[in-house]
Amino acid sequence: MRARIFAVFSTLALVLVPAVVGAMTATRPVRPADLFGLKDIGELQVSPDGRTVALTVITTNLAANRVLSQLMTIGSGGGTPAPVPGVPDNPSSLRWAPTGARLAFIAADSGGSAIWVWDVASGRVARVCSYSRGNSFQSKAGNALAWSPDGARLAFVGTTDPSPPPQDPLVISRLQYKTRTAFSDNRPSHIFVVPVAGSAPRSVTSGPFDEHSIAWGGDGREIVFLSNRESDPDVRLNYDIFAVNVEAGSIRRLTATPGVEFEPQVSPDGRWIAFMATTRPVTTIDSIAEDTHLWVMPAGGGTARELNGALDRRSSAPLWTPDSRRIVYLAADHGKTLVMEVTSDGRESRVLVDRPAQVSLLTMARDGSLVLALSDAATPHEVFRLRRPGGDLQPLTQLNRDVAAGWTLVAPESVTFRSVDGTTIEGWFYRASVPGRRVPMLLTIHGGPHGAFGYGFNGGAQVNASRGYATLAINPRGSTGYGQAFTDGCVGNWGGGDYSDLMAGVDYMLKTHPDIDPDRLGVTGGSYGGFMTNWIITQTHRFKAAVAVASLSNLTSFYATSLYQDLVHAEFNGFPWSGDNFARLWQWSPLAHVAGVTTPTLFIHGEQDNDVHITQAEEMYTALRRQGVDAVLARYPREGHGFREPQHSLDRMIRTLDWFDRYLAPATPHRKRSDG
Repeated sequence: MRARIFAVFSTLALVLVPAVVGAMTATRPVRPADLFGLKDIGELQVSPDGRTVALTVITTNLAANRVLSQLMTIGSGGGTPAPVPGVPDNPSSLRWAPTGARLAFIAADSGGSAIWVWDVASGRVARVCSYSRGNSFQSKAGNALAWSPDGARLAFVGTTDPSPPPQDPLVISRLQYKTRTAFSDNRPSHIFVVPVAGSAPRSVTSGPFDEHSIAWGGDGREIVFLSNRESDPDVRLNYDIFAVNVEAGSIRRLTATPGVEFEPQVSPDGRWIAFMATTRPVTTIDSIAEDTHLWVMPAGGGTARELNGALDRRSSAPLWTPDSRRIVYLAADHGKTLVMEVTSDGRESRVLVDRPAQVSLLTMARDGSLVLALSDAATPHEVFRLRRPGGDLQPLTQLNRDVAAGWTLVAPESVTFRSVDGTTIEGWFYRASVPGRRVPMLLTIHGGPHGAFGYGFNGGAQVNASRGYATLAINPRGSTGYGQAFTDGCVGNWGGGDYSDLMAGVDYMLKTHPDIDPDRLGVTGGSYGGFMTNWIITQTHRFKAAVAVASLSNLTSFYATSLYQDLVHAEFNGFPWSGDNFARLWQWSPLAHVAGVTTPTLFIHGEQDNDVHITQAEEMYTALRRQGVDAVLARYPREGHGFREPQHSLDRMIRTLDWFDRYLAPATPHRKRSDG
């Protein structure tokens, strides 16, 4: 249940800005509305020759209540990204042709979407065909657009089925009938091929199963893809790797594992397929407890080999080197992202990038140089180039250089402490911008449960600091980046060891930072962090105010109403009705312990949230109000688990701060709603 709220709007997410914190000239506090001036990078693709980087730059128009995405390019030496003229709104799935002469993408078209191709030399943007895709939920679906090796055709994942008419009544006959914010239209996603010159797309696959995450084979005869071919894919997530003959439509099954395969990548010589995978027989469609690792197998079929199991870190984003001998990938490690490289036989491995930073996007040119999106405490979410292993990272963009030039910022302090059982726990502490005074502190809890905080500039924490609050962000057991045993630390035990870790962190900060006022503590979190917020206020009275965002309160009703009800039987070893699971789920439900709660609590929830249905907030809110506890429920229409409307996001931030101001009263003049 990772928080999906757009980063710059969240008090929980890591939001990165370009200031070198220690070198900044402080001029004014950071206000909530300031964060909407930050730019983000949506997608990133370097041309095969390495000379041009295409990226989508995301900006926010707060007045128009819109988030905008624009296709831009920069040269290999860096500079200010230049918009590509004639490109429609919201481009995505950027893909360079093998020669680098053209760039394909999906973008808006007359009320719908289409596939487009930009010719670099002429600057012409040409429409290839209409594009549509069903809205049924797919877990971590990957690449949706791919060039044929000869550059003459495009393969894509989508549908040509018309949207079904509205139903009244809506009759449900499948288990996975919900999407993030609506109901499934039940249109399967299939693979199509279309000439780049333009004509009607030709279906390559058909039937009741979804296909996605495509990669064109080296000789152009086959397309590799993922599909869940269980008798009822809604019952069990089990992606396997398949290959379809582009002309004949015949399909080969390449894996038949109990685990789940992700992100298949065909080697440049066409001989191998690299992919990420889990091995456990039960895998939830959302917050997976098992760390994905890197595997490789022959493209013709055969035994797959795990290449990086000894690393014991969650891995993602595999890329073949041009010589087909090595694979570059990302690995989470103690709040940072490593860029790793391993030989295809798994015998040699090395680190390419290891710094207190997070890498979110990775792409490779034909000469083996890497272009990536990276952020750390002193650097924005910007584009960098790594020309050779062991070389320096060359910055290519400064999208946010001037945005935060006048902000008062605090440098995060990395903290490490021992939990009650001796487990080492890591976190990040942001001081309030009022040195020498006893200040309130907010404990913020990440989503997941298998998410993680990390290195980077936390925009919400900086706003808190300007408002007079210190912020503590902890990675309790269950967080990723610390090995499989640590990630499994909360499985079957939500609110157990992770609660102990969070409380030990608060105790540690109070012991080592005497400027924190122990009588003015607040707690907040989103999704699983919202669950922990609800859990905490039922276990202790030490927090004087709480804000629970998209929160859970009743694990039994959560199972019945959530888009990913399989999270319960993956995390709690079976269905609610199996054995004594009803009793176990109630035991770990905040609602079961709500009697005696005294903490004033603000609940924030999207009315169309199918990840965590709004009834979860309603149950907890009603229980608190019935007991005379000051509680408020803020319902946001049209919003799901992650807010999409900027004005809602801004209101959420201001409302949260006002709630904490009401009960924690920080000694700072910057406390008015007009500060938004």
